[in-house]
Amino acid sequence: INRLALIGLGVTVTSLIRNCADTKKLKIFFLCADLKEEDTQRLTLLLADEKFKGQHFFKHFKPFVEFGNLCSLMGDWTAYGRLLLSDLISEVDSILYMDADLVVELDVLQVSNFDLGDHPIAAVYGSEIKHALDHRFLIDYCQLTAEGTHFNSGILLMNLSLWRTQKLKEVCLEFANKYPDQLLSHDQTILNALFSKSILLLPAAFNVPWCAFEPQPRIAEKLILHFTGSPKPWDIGGKFIHNGYAKW
Repeated sequence: INRLALIGLGVTVTSLIRNCADTKKLKIFFLCADLKEEDTQRLTLLLADEKFKGQHFFKHFKPFVEFGNLCSLMGDWTAYGRLLLSDLISEVDSILYMDADLVVELDVLQVSNFDLGDHPIAAVYGSEIKHALDHRFLIDYCQLTAEGTHFNSGILLMNLSLWRTQKLKEVCLEFANKYPDQLLSHDQTILNALFSKSILLLPAAFNVPWCAFEPQPRIAEKLILHFTGSPKPWDIGGKFIHNGYAKW
């Protein structure tokens, strides 16, 4: 999260806590891109207001310093931060990484029974590679097949232990520095290029995209709704444009 993501994060965190069967079992790590102390204090107050009983941590990094040579998202490099998680988080061996533009209706503790084995990540199937924004690069440069698996990196179950032992952060950064101007989807391009063939699939309900003009997805009774693209419900005009505004 950066400061612009805080308004979306409030709903993400609140819905996650309210729908968790036992928050004592949760450790929440906030990956903070240039946040101020007043921002982290407000997040701590939010957790207290929601009667959160688990542990929480703030992990700080500077996106431009780490990734400023790579293709940005309208001048922002925050998204690349998830590539640093194996180094920044030493407290656990696996995590469920989540973006800050979600409504979490299901109990995230469900992933406790998901066995990653020797796979670096698990994610929800998104589409065939040929339908992705970065398909040309993935097919022509990375030698992936047009019918291969493409996934959204907004929600990932990550095997941090494997990332550390196999130095996968370094592998990702080496790849990124080799193709700094080809990363149309930023960290998502890197992760798909390297892990498309080895990914495990999470249940579809764990990452359900909801774009502005679409009706509410109803693939399951409870799911994680992901406000992909723009505008977000909280953006200027989002109240009138995004069909998910009332849900948010």
